[in-house]
Amino acid sequence: MNNKEFSKLLEIRTRKFAVQVIKLSTLLPNSPEGLVLRNQLTKSGTSIGANYREANRGRSSADFYNKIKISESEASETVYWLEIIEELNWIDKNNFKLVYDESNELLAIFTSIKNSLKTK
Repeated sequence: MNNKEFSKLLEIRTRKFAVQVIKLSTLLPNSPEGLVLRNQLTKSGTSIGANYREANRGRSSADFYNKIKISESEASETVYWLEIIEELNWIDKNNFKLVYDESNELLAIFTSIKNSLKTK
């Protein structure tokens, strides 16, 4: 698979992840605390793909690198919010596991991309 194919597949994957995060967030309680977590999770979880898409349309390699760093940061933040939700036991484990696992995989992917760019 070449870089262009990989990029397109990762854009699709991050978009699907954003939809999964939005669906998961609707399962959070409507308490003030639940609404805060819903907002934080939705913002970070949807921002991963949005920033990756912008990275692919960047004007320079420095712009690409910065957007990849943002995608990595948003993926890390998403993992954080999911860990809090898990500790609160607010969502059934079956609904939660797929999103949690994918968030960790995306974090690993963006960390790897960023680290590979550092060495160039």
